[in-house]
This record gives sequence, C-alpha cells and structure tokens, in this order.
Amino acid sequence: MKTRIILLVLLIAAISFGSCKKFLELEPYGQPAELSNLSDGQAMQAVYALFYWEYREGTTGRGFMWFENCSDNFVTGRTQAEAQNIKNFVDDGSNGRDARDNWPRMYETINYANNLIRAAPTATKLSDRVRNLVLGHAYFMRAFSYLWLAPWYGDNGPNGGIPIVTEETPIDEMDVFRPASVLENYDMIIADLQKASDLLPWFDEIPENEWGLMHKTAAWSLMARAALYAAQYDASYYDKVIEYTDRVINSGKHSLVPTYKGVFEIENNWSKEYIMSITSTEIDGCKLPGVIFQNGGFGIYNTWGYFQPTLELLNAFEPNDQRRKVSIVVPGDTVQFVGNQIVWAVNPSSVSSPTALTIGKYLAPFRDADAVGKTVNPDSDNGTTDLNIPIVRYADVLLMKAEALIWKGQNGDGPLNEVRQRAGLDPLTNATKADLKNERRCEFVLEHGVYRHLDLVRWGDAKDVYAQPLHGYKVNLSGNTITSLDVIEVWPARNFNPSVHHVFPIPNREIAKGINLKQNLGY
Repeated sequence: MKTRIILLVLLIAAISFGSCKKFLELEPYGQPAELSNLSDGQAMQAVYALFYWEYREGTTGRGFMWFENCSDNFVTGRTQAEAQNIKNFVDDGSNGRDARDNWPRMYETINYANNLIRAAPTATKLSDRVRNLVLGHAYFMRAFSYLWLAPWYGDNGPNGGIPIVTEETPIDEMDVFRPASVLENYDMIIADLQKASDLLPWFDEIPENEWGLMHKTAAWSLMARAALYAAQYDASYYDKVIEYTDRVINSGKHSLVPTYKGVFEIENNWSKEYIMSITSTEIDGCKLPGVIFQNGGFGIYNTWGYFQPTLELLNAFEPNDQRRKVSIVVPGDTVQFVGNQIVWAVNPSSVSSPTALTIGKYLAPFRDADAVGKTVNPDSDNGTTDLNIPIVRYADVLLMKAEALIWKGQNGDGPLNEVRQRAGLDPLTNATKADLKNERRCEFVLEHGVYRHLDLVRWGDAKDVYAQPLHGYKVNLSGNTITSLDVIEVWPARNFNPSVHHVFPIPNREIAKGINLKQNLGY
C-alpha cells in the first residue's frame, strides 16, 4: 500500500509543481482551483501532492539536517563545503542546494494548500468525507510547512517571523513583509492545526490503503511542538504545550513500543508510537538511512557517510541506557550489513567516520543478505528503505509535556520516567531541567523535527556548548583486537554569536526574487 501512495505522490506532484520557479510567484503553484470538477478519487490525488516534500533529498535526506549537524551531537562525516560552512556559522545564505531548497519547496506547498482551501468549500461533486480530508490536509500541510521553516529563520525581534501567505492573500500582493514576531507564525500554525484536527479522522479510522495520511493526534502533537518553540519567547505557551500533549495522551490512541530497538524496526512502521512519519519504501521516500553509515558502505552498498556522532553524544548516555547501543555504533560493535558481519572499526579496520563512531538506529532494513531491492532501494544514489522515518513519536509528546511542567516549576517525573523506563533506566525523582535536556538528547538522535541544535538555541545553551571542541576516537589495534581507544579532537571550538546565529540566513536567491523579503541581520 505504501508503494502505491508514494508513486501517486510523485506522479501528481511532478505535474502540480513542475512549473514552479520562484518563491511567492504571482501564479498559484499547482492548479487545484479546478477541484470543483473533480471526483473524490481525483481530489484525493490532490491531497497526495501535498506530500511531495517528503521525497526530496534536500528536505528529508540531508537538507535541514545540515542545520542539526551544527549541534554537538555530530560532525560532518566527509568533505562537504555547504555542511562545513553551516556548522561553522559562516554560511552567508549563498550555500548549495541542500538547505536552500527547503524555503521555496515549503512555500510551494503553502501556496498549493492555499489553493485547496479556496477551492474545496465549493467543490459540490465531493463527498463530505473527501472534502474534509482535502481541507484538513491543506490546513495541516500549510501549518507543517511554516513549522518546518519558522524556527530556523524567525525570531521575536529583531528579524521577526517569516512571510505569512494565506488563501486570503491577493495574488498580486503575495510579496508580503515579514511579521514583527515569529509568534505570529506559531499562532497561525496552531490555529491551522486546530482546524485540521476538527476535519481529520483518528488514525484508526483511516483505511490501510490510505495509511500515511494525517489524523487528529498528529495535528495536536505539532500544535504542542509549535507552542514549545513559542515558549522561548513567551512562557505562557507552556500551558498550551501541556493542553495539547494532554489531548494526545488522554486520547488513548498512542503508547510506546515496548523496546527502543523495536521503534526502528520495519514491522513497527504503523505502531502506536509513530504519530507522524515519512512513509518510505525501497522505491522512494526518506533518504536519511542512506546518508549515514560508512562512506561507500565498504563496497557492499553505497551509503554516504554523513552525520557521524561525537564522543560528547556517546558520553551523554547513562551506562545502562539501551538507547546507546541502538543509536550509536562504537568500535568493536557488530553490525549486520546486507548479510555481512562487520565488526566496526576492527574488520574492516578502516572507517570513514572521523570520530570512529557511526549512527546505527536506521540500519535494520540493511540487515539481511537480500535487503537490496527488498527492503533497501536498489539504487544506492537514492538510499531509501522500507523503514518509515519518524517526525513525531509518542516519546516526543511525553517529553514535551515533561519539559513544560519542569519549566513551569512543576513536577514532570511522570511523562519523563515513562520514556526513561523504556530505555532500561531507573526513574528519577524531582527531575531537573538538566535531566530533561539530556533525556531529549539521548531519545531523539538524528530524528527529523526533534533537533538538538534548536533545543540548545531556545534553552540559551548554544554559545557555551559550541565554544567547546568536539571529540572522537582513534582506534589502536593488534590484529583484530582493540588495544586502546585514544580520545582525539575532530572539530575545533566554534564562535556562536547568539544575537546573529540563533537563526540562519534566508537563501539569497529567495531574497533576490522579491522586494519586501529582508535578510536576517548579521548576514
């Protein structure tokens, strides 16, 4: 069923977005204004087109993950000028395709959603169910697109938010000014997601052949995330975080997968833990699994070797934390890779990771000897797998609630310990802010939407953290025996200026396309 949906998304999106050329183009993106003449089936194809961003390498493969690469969790695993400039905070907005393509891609989705919102109410040939799905997904994906961009580019001053374009914006006035505060974006995101949740079904009401479409608790979860980001500027939003996470928790629709390892197994793609994910297959989908691991895949399968974990991340895990072995491969660990048993950094002894560590959490689809073409894309330049890649998990909902409670001076032990105990750790009593920060760090290694870099920025920790160099291991061997691991510096300390680097530069080519869009200060 996933394969059919993905093929539909790619086909319809290629038609709908094929002529898109620039941000805030005067001509609407796509042509769903003809929705009034469509059948239910054709209208559903318009819904699938809203998911086109999921299958773009720059969006869910590398893309914004270069911004997460800024964090102390990772180093750039191989030479990549764009990634290195972003990590060192010297990007001026002219960097290459991976990050800069996200801005126009999300505004394409926003404008396509706006067209659906305009057209659906008068589409008399549609059933009520399909009309609700069209409108619900249009509001949802418009909100999601703003949420994908706003935390990276907007603030509460001096830069303001990112341009707000709705179905009510006249076509000849689409080159709008930035709002005074990114809080206007977050308020709109929350309002859109509330509308979406009123229109969308529960997940268990979605027929299996439509799995991958959105539902009520996905909307509520993203409302909580938007409120969490807003709370760095206005602490009253913590109350909203608690309200929205309680909606998800009290719905009874979600729970944790019993083991952390199981979260990243294909059979749990549609588990109660996965609230929103990037539907992926061996044909297409999220390329992140192919981006990590050994550069060149030891000649077995061409993984790309980016996003290598640091010793600082490894040391954040408590000794008995089951998440460490799932998330990070350390020298001496055994990995099954396309039927080959690899003893990491021992046999073969040469690894591309500068830290001698690598990410393990998305490797399950690569395990079997017949994986390529079965659970892994036969084209290693595409690198997708049958594993859905999470954007929101139930663990995220629990830790968002715990954070809001702790930051309000209340007790967040309940939701926080639910996540800890799944990891095999003892519960905490009167958990602190430091406890919560480390819990998020260990739970969400290299996951879309739950970014360590954004956390450090909104907590005010980025300057001090980035002023420290990053480390890894040098592996010393005698034959196939590790004799010692030397700690080495792999990335120097960086100069993070909180008044500038709390946001990234808007891609220069987007600034050049309009009159009113202004660059973030300092770039």
